[in-house]
Amino acid sequence: MELLAFYNVENLFLPDPKPTHKLDPTHSGLRNWDDRKYKNKLHKISHVFQLIEDKKGALPFLIGLSEVSGRKVLEELVQIQPFNSEYGIVHYNSMDERKVDVALLYDKSKVEILDSEAITFFFERGNPDKEDYDTTRDVLFSKIKCNDEIINVFVAHLPSKREKDVNKPKRDFILKEIKNKIVEIVGNRNESVILFGDFNENPDEKNLVEMLSDAQLGKILENPFRQLFTEQKYSTYHYKSGLLFDQIILSASFFNKSMGLGFEKAYVFNAEEISSRDKMFSGRPFRTYAGTRYLGGYSDHFPVIVELRKHNK
Repeated sequence: MELLAFYNVENLFLPDPKPTHKLDPTHSGLRNWDDRKYKNKLHKISHVFQLIEDKKGALPFLIGLSEVSGRKVLEELVQIQPFNSEYGIVHYNSMDERKVDVALLYDKSKVEILDSEAITFFFERGNPDKEDYDTTRDVLFSKIKCNDEIINVFVAHLPSKREKDVNKPKRDFILKEIKNKIVEIVGNRNESVILFGDFNENPDEKNLVEMLSDAQLGKILENPFRQLFTEQKYSTYHYKSGLLFDQIILSASFFNKSMGLGFEKAYVFNAEEISSRDKMFSGRPFRTYAGTRYLGGYSDHFPVIVELRKHNK
């Protein structure tokens, strides 16, 4: 068995320098984000993966992360248990206004990185005659070799839903661009694809349903999280609503035994240890902050996992 994981880790920032004045804005945007809270955050995130290893008998060989800020936080994360410096990092600084990025961690004993790039998006914000652009988080692309097979890996954290969902056109555009790249990979090169993401959309929404098929190629992707959503399995919450924004989408090759690795099952890793201590929020993630109030938890999202079985070839 091999594992894939995706985890929105909720604002993994370096500690803020001490402000000159009490009301100075912080780099992180968080309240009183100091070294103690940062070290606790690193410990909490690493503990999640220790729990996965304890419960499943293995660490994921690929881990997509979102809401990380800069490479240093990743370097410090992979040095500690259970990673123990045995995981590599693929990361680029994005032009996101909050300075949050996506990243890929990989087991260096199983994965070779052949190529990688950040796919950057610019959106006109005002007068098109002026160079006034809105930026968002990059989509990370990596071409890897694993078990003598080529896999194309995307990690995405799409623009958030806000009041009246003003960011929907951006999500539409980004997903269309990702799909175009996947169609080219599957259709012209017949290679496999893994798409990790916090899509800020549930699996049954139009964008993510239309991602799965192409007019010429037919079915190109499978999203095992569609079924989980119908079973009311959620990775995060907004007020009273359960959401499954975090998903791992796979090319059809993982389902037809054409690969050495085949899909087995998908689930939300909502272990009791990383769930809320507050009875009012039972079954929800134990988050780091609630507004400006520090809770000291893990994240406002649960990680999601896909299990792959090894085919005999």
